[in-house]
Amino acid sequence: MTDHAHHGTDPARHPELLAWLAERQAAFPRWAEDAGGVERFDFSPASLDVLDDLLRQTFGTDAEIAAQRREPFVQGAVWYLGEVVCRERGTVWKYEPDTADDQEPAPLFDPADRPGVLDTPCVSLPSDGPERGLYPLNVLRRMLMEKDALGNPIDERLVDALDDDYLDDGFDDDFDEDDEDDA
Repeated sequence: MTDHAHHGTDPARHPELLAWLAERQAAFPRWAEDAGGVERFDFSPASLDVLDDLLRQTFGTDAEIAAQRREPFVQGAVWYLGEVVCRERGTVWKYEPDTADDQEPAPLFDPADRPGVLDTPCVSLPSDGPERGLYPLNVLRRMLMEKDALGNPIDERLVDALDDDYLDDGFDDDFDEDDEDDA
């Protein structure tokens, strides 16, 4: 069972999150150049279509993204999507490590792949907790899924994450705890 660890750390100021954000921001120019040119990634909503097309050319399934979630390309895509959402929707990055069965809290992008433990950052409104957040890694994965958990067809683009009601459609409910360890 997953249980949010509350250790008195503000999820928007978690040390691992702050280090990851600084690392990703510093790596962005190189990531963008490798992904087709810095000018294509200007943090606009339209640039999400560029990233969407690139991800669809690179990955065939959501499982492929999950398998490479610790690699620089996917890390850059997670950060970029989250940054665009933050800038467009007034959200902030947050990370609150989960624990499972009295284990230590999971580190950000935990290399141990502990089942049922959420170890990725989210973006949410400053007043909302991470449980109400949009998890960029899951958005990347979902855009490559053909059907949701109920068998309903999915046809989404990354830019859909900017819709006002995106968080209200049960998006993260499509990922059960077994999926989260892949996320």
